[in-house]
Amino acid sequence: MDPSKIREKIGRFRILIIGRANAGKTTILQRVCNTRDQPEIYNTDGEKIDLEVLTASRGCRLHDIENEMVFRSNPGLIFHDSWGFKAGGESEFDKVKAFITERSKETKITKWLHTIWYCIPMDEACRLFTAAENKFFSQCDTGTIPVIVLFTKFDALYDVAYTQLKTEGKSRKDARKLAAKHAEETFANGPQLKFLKDV
Repeated sequence: MDPSKIREKIGRFRILIIGRANAGKTTILQRVCNTRDQPEIYNTDGEKIDLEVLTASRGCRLHDIENEMVFRSNPGLIFHDSWGFKAGGESEFDKVKAFITERSKETKITKWLHTIWYCIPMDEACRLFTAAENKFFSQCDTGTIPVIVLFTKFDALYDVAYTQLKTEGKSRKDARKLAAKHAEETFANGPQLKFLKDV
């Protein structure tokens, strides 16, 4: 089938984005949508929600995974934000699981969840995967919905690599020059990718 006809049939591409607080989710969405603006948020009835009211109520009932986030610069993408999972927080995990299950059974293609982006920040390398993230990857059945893991804040690993290279006897200049490459190599052979291959 012609890709333009598929796009026409789907209408808008729907993405669930998951990640802990400060995982860089908004930055990723802004980059993808080529904007610095905040998204417009709509409830399930298609009514626009005042972003200031929503921001003031963080953690309160106004946040809803069903809400749709849309950037004016790229209205062809609809995002759903899960806010990630807190350690031991069954409630949010259950909501995400139910949302994925419900969307995977949806008969209307325009309501389908097309992909899940899971953001994991690299600035907390000492606890790369939290218990909640382990739980998602081991217990949340996403069915046919693909999950894409986005490692965010990767530049935080450059400092770690720089320090390691200095410890190994490299000069400041050489350590600075080699840090990015060393960070990428260390990451590629690290436990995070092995974990994802095993799930």
